[in-house]
Formats: sequence, C-alpha cells, structure tokens
Amino acid sequence: MSYSLIRFTLKGWIEEQYVLPKLYFPYYGFEWVQHPGALGIYCLFGLAFLGATGILLGYYYRLSAIVFFLSFTYIELIDKTNYLNHYYFVSIVAFLIIWLPLNGRLSIDVWRGKSAYIETVPAWMVNVIKLQLAIVYCYAGMAKLNHDWMIDALPLKIWLKAHVDFPLLGVLLAKDWVAYFFSWFGVIYDLSIVFFLMYRKTRPFAYFFVVSFHLMTWLLFPIGVFPWVMIAFSTIFLNEQAHEKILRKVSSTFHFGESGEVAVSYSGTSRSSGILHWVMILFMAFQLLFPWRYLLYPGNLFWTEEGYRFSWRVMLMEKAGYATFYVTNPVTSNRSQVRNSDYLTQKQEIMMVTQPDMIWQYAQILEKDYQLKGIKDPIVTAEVYVTLNGRRSQQLIDPRVDLTTVSEDFAAKNWILSAP
Repeated sequence: MSYSLIRFTLKGWIEEQYVLPKLYFPYYGFEWVQHPGALGIYCLFGLAFLGATGILLGYYYRLSAIVFFLSFTYIELIDKTNYLNHYYFVSIVAFLIIWLPLNGRLSIDVWRGKSAYIETVPAWMVNVIKLQLAIVYCYAGMAKLNHDWMIDALPLKIWLKAHVDFPLLGVLLAKDWVAYFFSWFGVIYDLSIVFFLMYRKTRPFAYFFVVSFHLMTWLLFPIGVFPWVMIAFSTIFLNEQAHEKILRKVSSTFHFGESGEVAVSYSGTSRSSGILHWVMILFMAFQLLFPWRYLLYPGNLFWTEEGYRFSWRVMLMEKAGYATFYVTNPVTSNRSQVRNSDYLTQKQEIMMVTQPDMIWQYAQILEKDYQLKGIKDPIVTAEVYVTLNGRRSQQLIDPRVDLTTVSEDFAAKNWILSAP
C-alpha cells in the first residue's frame, strides 16, 4: 500500500478522482463522510502513506495501523464512483491488523525496545487472516456460478478478444474456447485454491497457481496492485517452519532478534483477550453474512445491483450505457435537458449511468441545484439505456418516475425496470 499510494499520487489520480469533481456520491448511511477539500484530501493520502509505511517498518505499529485504517477507509467512503473490491479488502485487513501484534519480530519497535520480541501467537490470530482470504476466494468463486459466466463465457468472451495484440497468446485469446477455459478455470481456482493451500502436500503447487493466476490477470486487465496483494497475502498459508526460516535469515542479516532478546508468547490479558475474541467473531460473522444480502432483492443482481457491492463479485460483468436527465418546472411545465458534463466527471458519469442508486443520488443533486435556480419543486426524470454483457440496450429505470419523490433505503427499488 505504501507503493500503491505513491503510484496513485504520481499518476495524478488524487486530483482526477478527488479534487477535480464538483460533487461526490457517498455510500448510504455514510453521508456524514464529507470531502475535506483539496488540501484535506492530500493530507488524508499523506496520513495513509505514513500509516502504511509505519506498519511496514513496525514503527509505532499500533498507531500506524489505526491511522492507516481510518485515513484509507475515509478516502474510500467519499465517493462510491471509485469503489473496487480490493480497496474494500485493504480496509478489512487494515482493521484486522490493528488487533494483531504484527510488530513482534522484524520491527523498529522491537529494535528500540518498545515492543516485546514475540515468537508465538494464538492460532486464531493466524486463522482469522486465513478465513478472510478464504471468504474472498470462495465467495468470488460462488459468484461466478451464473449462466453468463458458466454457459456463455461472458464477459470474458468480450474482454479477451480485445487483447488480440497480446504477445504470443494474442491469437488464442480471440478464440471462444479460450474464454470458456478461463471462465471454468476461474471458478475451479477460486473455489478450491484455499483448500489446496491448506494441505501440506499440495501447497507448493497451489502457490505456483496463485502466482501464475494473478500474474496473468495483472497482464490482461487493468486492476492495479490487487494481484500483487493476493500473491503476497497468500503466503499466510505457508507453514511456520517456512516463515521461521525466512525470519531468521532476515534477522541475521539486519541483526533483529539477536542474543539478549527474550522471546515471549503473545496472549494479552484474559479479559482483553475475551473481548477481542468477541470482536473477531462478530466481525467475521458479518463478513460471512453480508455478501448474501442480495437474496433479499428480486430480479437480476447484475441488472439492479442491489446487494452487489461488498460481496466479492470480481470482474463479472460488462455493463455500459447512457442517461439523459430532464428537469420539469411543475408550474410552467417547461422541461429542460440536463448536460451531465456540467456536474460530473467522465468517470463519474460512466459509473452513474449503470448503477440505480447513483442515478437516484444524481437526481437529488439536480433537484437541489434547480431549486437554487428558482424552481421550487422540480420534477427530475431520466431515460437510461444500459447494455449488459453485450446484449441489446434496454431501459434501466422507469422514465415516468419523478426520482425526487422516491426514497433511498434498503427496500427493493420498484422503479428499476426488469432485466433483458
């Protein structure tokens, strides 16, 4: 994440995604997360970098972990336009490691004598990380068990053909059977890789597939540092002997944990441990249950996207569209067409037109703006056409509905039209 934040800054994405936009799309329930202004957003990114680097070095580890979790998560909550599964994953891990003594070995805190030299920890501290990784993989695999992915090889059939100029493999990527192979392999990989990593005899081969799989996705698709995060994170499944061998090699090189250090077993007080156990149990129960909330909603999940986010549905659909918004003065009946570029960046508009909750939020923004222009109760309607996985374009929401009269809550949105 230290590297990722530097990369994010150097590519100008802070300005593009968090400074230039005129407005932002907060998450439901997190409307209180306000944009802190240009200077504030750069300070947040600076704090996130200091926190990530502090974790990396084991320097004021606990404070660094808290600072990173709060600053990084706050940044991600500002605008759902920028939602990515791996950002959510980073926030989850950042929260978990606040409670874990990751600075117990190769850290500046130990070197300075500010933290005990820890040789062993309770097994649950390792297993909670394994469980979180298992949730990501297995839920991603289960999400692929749908008609488009398994029967039609979509959207891979669309995406892979865009890489015909890929060195050596380009000709193959244009073949339909390759799309089917990758689709089925992706399902098998996601659903089984954790179990092969847990078993000692298959672990070396499984980790080879981890590296190969994520390198291939990194080469083919623009998904940032996520493949590298998963490659590094999967080393949690290596046995303790492998970790000890690495730790002792590094320790002897940099003189950490030399003679004179008294190794301890980390446990904490019985009372604090009991509370922490319940924190972890409740947190992991939430992680297990929350992705299933989509079952409470009718219709095609990929179309309505009700319950889609935060459920480890990684690269499952190709969705695009366009939206025309109209504002009507109820007194004069005059109707005007909105130019979306006056309000939104190109990325915001691309994301908004396919996601009903963002369409609703945009309508509320238009209502407030036109009220300032002198229209007391403007009527905001929209004609939104969307294509899903290459199918013909179809209307996403009811163009007759005044979006200012419907509310945003956890109930199913009856103004979303049926999927094609």
